[in-house]
Amino acid sequence: VQLQASGGGLVQAGGSLRLSCAASGRTFSGYTVGWFRQAPGKEREFVAGIRWSAGYTYYRDSVKGRFTISKDVAKNTVSLQMDSLKPEDTAVYYCAADANVILSAMRRSESYHYWGQGTLVTVSS
Repeated sequence: VQLQASGGGLVQAGGSLRLSCAASGRTFSGYTVGWFRQAPGKEREFVAGIRWSAGYTYYRDSVKGRFTISKDVAKNTVSLQMDSLKPEDTAVYYCAADANVILSAMRRSESYHYWGQGTLVTVSS
């Protein structure tokens, strides 16, 4: 599976961005797809995840109510709608996917075998 992340950019605090993760090589069916981010000098952290087949979604506490992860079956993409952005959301965002992610390990980057190249999100104050 090859993943392509897109949609990053520069936005003012309070603004919105929509990231997309497209898969090629196979469909996301049966996969868990996650969004992670890594800010300068910090470790990569889980942002949101979705169980493709069941549609269950998961978020880190700091983005609940502001970010929404969703799937588009026809386009075989996973999107991350980010609203009410804050300067602390500034990071490189990565999408990742794997067919064997157990729920208790969804937030761990090592649970995912396939990764996109990352897209930079910069939120100015």
